[in-house]
Amino acid sequence: MTDIEFAWSALGGDPALLRRVTTTVREGALVGRLPARESARICVGVCALAAAELAARREGLTRVPGVRVDDGAVATAFTSERRLRIAGREPVSFAPLSRFWRTADGWLRTHANYPHHRRRLLAALDLPDDPALVAAALGERSATEVEEAVYAAGGLAVALRTPAQWSAHEQGVAVARHPLVARERLDSAPGRVFTPAGAGVASPAAGLRVLDLTRVIAGPVATRTLALLGADVLRVDPPGLPELPDQHADTGFGKRSAALDLTSGGAAFEELLAGADVVVTGYRPGSLDRFGLSPHALAERRPGLVVAQLSAWGTDGPWAGRRGFDSLVQAATGIAAVEGSAERPGALPAQVLDHGTGHLLAAAVLRSLTDQSREGGSRLVRLSLARTAAWLLDGVRPDGTGGARREPAGAYPGPEPWLAERDGPLGRLRYALPPVSYAGGPADWARPPGPWGADAATWL
Repeated sequence: MTDIEFAWSALGGDPALLRRVTTTVREGALVGRLPARESARICVGVCALAAAELAARREGLTRVPGVRVDDGAVATAFTSERRLRIAGREPVSFAPLSRFWRTADGWLRTHANYPHHRRRLLAALDLPDDPALVAAALGERSATEVEEAVYAAGGLAVALRTPAQWSAHEQGVAVARHPLVARERLDSAPGRVFTPAGAGVASPAAGLRVLDLTRVIAGPVATRTLALLGADVLRVDPPGLPELPDQHADTGFGKRSAALDLTSGGAAFEELLAGADVVVTGYRPGSLDRFGLSPHALAERRPGLVVAQLSAWGTDGPWAGRRGFDSLVQAATGIAAVEGSAERPGALPAQVLDHGTGHLLAAAVLRSLTDQSREGGSRLVRLSLARTAAWLLDGVRPDGTGGARREPAGAYPGPEPWLAERDGPLGRLRYALPPVSYAGGPADWARPPGPWGADAATWL
């Protein structure tokens, strides 16, 4: 099976629809040792096809609109956090303690962009906030020893592994047991009845309400994509855990942002749930269950719901409850060793696990909505960064077209053709345009991002 066929099949899609996809191939985009460009292209392609399929279903079209995937648009969008400018200012990137460190027996990757993660990392190491002291201390310790100590303290650190070492690791074995996209029908709720969106194929998600309980990049990319397609997306965060401002701005296009304490604001959340069509979560598996937010509990209270869950390491195995980010998953699964070496780790040309999984997650939601209109049932879809990493390491074949057409267009000219500018509540923005494209579809988001937590926790 070719690779776009594999991804589309994992989403439950009709393989005949792949003939509606055309790829504009640009050499030099997302260059690396692993097929980052091809995997990114596939993730965007199946997302756009799922959007076009839902649009056709809603509007009663006999033919699914044609989809075009441009490598230039994909490469630019997959580095959107680097392309963002707010009033001319470059975004804040990785913090000083978020990096690879040489240890006594190899390498360790840490993530400390968030203040609470930095505090926990330093507490586990019993060190002040001084990179030189951290480097000296880690140089005398085992990578796996520090990995366990930091996670025990609630911080984030993983030892560099090769693909073979990850495959033999208990968590790698657990991840390999799962499909790229896990799909489940939760009940026998009546079929979803769509009325035409009233805007042609441009807005297949118009009128749908998406409750966004995600953070960082992958989950917000998924909900940002659903907002592009017309959904009313409300991101809800706990008041005491604000997002990094630049990161929130980059993934906040088309959405609103509210702060709500699930402990004291339970009644307000239940009102939101009662009006929601989709709930997307990006927290560790099981961490929201105490608030009654397990998939089955949500579906019991809101039959016909689509629940989409994203995690770093998957839903079972010894690491299922651990926090994780793209850079950490690259290090643990062997991607960093392949892109560099075991002696000097490297990285993918973009945070492909985040952006790719985000587009796959949006595609899974869209396909679930289409399937609901045919068969009914509340739906659950689950994806993980680690499973996307395993797919990438398996080797995405450049010739895996599955009937999609390819049109060479020369070299990638850089991001400029796929950047736009607009004013908004945060000031003048320069940003990457969305890569999801199909005939009659939207070219940009309806609204720019606003400040974190500035909106009311209510539906429009």
